[in-house]
Amino acid sequence: MTIAKAEAALVWCPFPDEAAARAAVSTLLDARLIACGNLLPGMTSLFAWQGERGESAECGVLLKTTASRLDEAMARLREIHPYTAPAVAGWAVRVDEGTLAWLKGETTKP
Repeated sequence: MTIAKAEAALVWCPFPDEAAARAAVSTLLDARLIACGNLLPGMTSLFAWQGERGESAECGVLLKTTASRLDEAMARLREIHPYTAPAVAGWAVRVDEGTLAWLKGETTKP
């Protein structure tokens, strides 16, 4: 198995609930900006926001895409996210050739 260069990418983002996360993943899949979204419900976030401490139940999402679609996927995610200032983190990763081929096939514009 050969590992490809960092041509794949991951995006991490928390959502207020599973329904909002599912809707965002569906939108990104329809636009072919991602190939997969893993929903991780039941997450508890402890945070500081506007000088106050908070705690909230959230649904984390890990999105899989290509490095070439990363910026566009992150920008679209920020547009459709229900939070005013969502935490959207993305980074390029190395994957095996089979995974990269799948990602490229699913995120190539028709």
